[in-house]
Amino acid sequence: MYFLSWLSQLCRGLSRPIGRTAQPTWGSFSRSLALSSQRRIPEFNSFVARTNTCGELRSSHLGQEVTLCGWIQYRRQNIFLVLRDCHGLVQVVIPQDESAASVKKILCEAPLESVVQVSGTVISRPPGQENPKMPTGEIEIKVKTAELLNSCKKLPFEIKDFVKKTEALRLQYRYLDLRSFQMQYNLRLRSQVVMKMREYLCNLHGFVDIETPTLFKRTPGGAKEFLVPSREPGKFYSLPQSPQQFKQLLMVGGLDRYFQVARCYRDEGSRPDRQPEFTQIDIEMSFVDQTGIQSLIEGLLQYSWPSDKDPLVVPFPSMTFAEALATYGTDKPDTRFGMKIVDISDVFRHTEVRFLQDALSKPQGAVKAMCVREGANYLKKKDIESIRKFAADHFNECSLLGKLRLACADILEMNGMVLRDPALFSFLWVVDFPLFLPKEENPMELESAHHPFTAPHPGDIHLLYTEPEKVRSQHYDLVLNGSEIGGGSIRIHDAELQHYILGTLLKEDVKLLSHLLQALDYGAPPHGGIALGLDRLMCLITGAASIRDVIAFPKSFRGHDLMSNAPDSVSPQELKPYHIQVSWPADSEAERSSLNHSHHPES
Repeated sequence: MYFLSWLSQLCRGLSRPIGRTAQPTWGSFSRSLALSSQRRIPEFNSFVARTNTCGELRSSHLGQEVTLCGWIQYRRQNIFLVLRDCHGLVQVVIPQDESAASVKKILCEAPLESVVQVSGTVISRPPGQENPKMPTGEIEIKVKTAELLNSCKKLPFEIKDFVKKTEALRLQYRYLDLRSFQMQYNLRLRSQVVMKMREYLCNLHGFVDIETPTLFKRTPGGAKEFLVPSREPGKFYSLPQSPQQFKQLLMVGGLDRYFQVARCYRDEGSRPDRQPEFTQIDIEMSFVDQTGIQSLIEGLLQYSWPSDKDPLVVPFPSMTFAEALATYGTDKPDTRFGMKIVDISDVFRHTEVRFLQDALSKPQGAVKAMCVREGANYLKKKDIESIRKFAADHFNECSLLGKLRLACADILEMNGMVLRDPALFSFLWVVDFPLFLPKEENPMELESAHHPFTAPHPGDIHLLYTEPEKVRSQHYDLVLNGSEIGGGSIRIHDAELQHYILGTLLKEDVKLLSHLLQALDYGAPPHGGIALGLDRLMCLITGAASIRDVIAFPKSFRGHDLMSNAPDSVSPQELKPYHIQVSWPADSEAERSSLNHSHHPES
């Protein structure tokens, strides 16, 4: 379990315990991540020059000689400065007497955000000058010696959370943005959650943490993959979109229970809240059914859930795919609020309104509505017009009502209605998905709704050979507050069935998966698994505006690293060993010329 306490309590048991807070505080960085079986307390000052961190000192340390290292956060009248490290803040008294002129010079002339080391004595703040909002607010450091470890040049923005910065600027100077309190909190909490997950899976349930290759081969189905050139002419590696095949092969290999904090890659172009590289908690088990996987994940999340949040209640509710679409208009419903979709076709069955008649006369035609309680008190005329326009713009989408429901919720909340509690975490299992969907580009052909290794529902296997479009799958999604945070399935472990689905129904080249099909023929156990999207999960837990706020070095929504300017150009000379060349669009001639010139000074 986590121990909620200040750092000094963790390290020396010297300070008062602090209760829960809804918002993260500097003190929350000093939570212990001790293994429950061993109760180990982290020692933050081992192996380094400091004796204490900036966040741990209290009145119980009065009189102690200490050495601190950190960044100059703030300076007032050349008398006080606030020193910061990743554990908190402490006030330092700049000496004013002539004998300490050199110390005063260092501390007064060093620019803000410079790195310094100070040594001195812990003293009480004068009566009436205590700061109750600061965990170290009862004490200050009377400095004796100081050393400037590194001076800071003028910053592109202040290291303060309340200072507004564009995301582009934050990403360009990510190493500075990481110093902010919120990024420190997000990344440290992420680390704690992952560590608890490892403990739950490995120590408590016998899972094996196994790394799988990131240089693989192109495989059919699923998202687009990044290609990596090799030095063999015309041959390419592929970055896997998930370790799907490897984890199934590990089950064939008898590993029984696998997990990995897996790096995954998808070449999906520009998407506002997606990353070309992302992290999954990837899990696979042998001899398991859908209920077993769901119970495992509920226990995993309950065990690793941050202790400054309300505990999770399990089991999570479950809903079929068909019910989700009918009631919420989406397969990832936000169940924190009502406004459910209701079928009112019977009310209008004999209506004379022409467009409703036309709708009801069509196969599967229906009239549906949702009740917005007290909507008249919150929706203005311009809002109604906005909703009408939204409906018209998205009229041909099957998910129109689901999007309309969320759009209405956004407008109502902007107008003052309380609908979605930001402190509420509403988990939901969505089950009984279709195994196949019609291809968008050719509705007469089928594609996998999840991926081609998903097993059909046992009750629908006979339909595979007659009406495959009606087959349900053993696929399950975990939804949190309207976002899909996990998905998995029971897998096909029969080689003949897998071959039929790949070759006959999906018309894929089965040769690309010959290794998997062969493995399934060599005594593959029944198996299933799931992957949790760690970035999305942490984004929702922390209430961050974007998954980029819980990733140390993310890409922009266009997939660019604004700090290092990746992806970057490569010269024709560097491409030669890979036997490939760039086909330049007409408007890129100048860039090509510049690149060639920069790498060929003789030209």
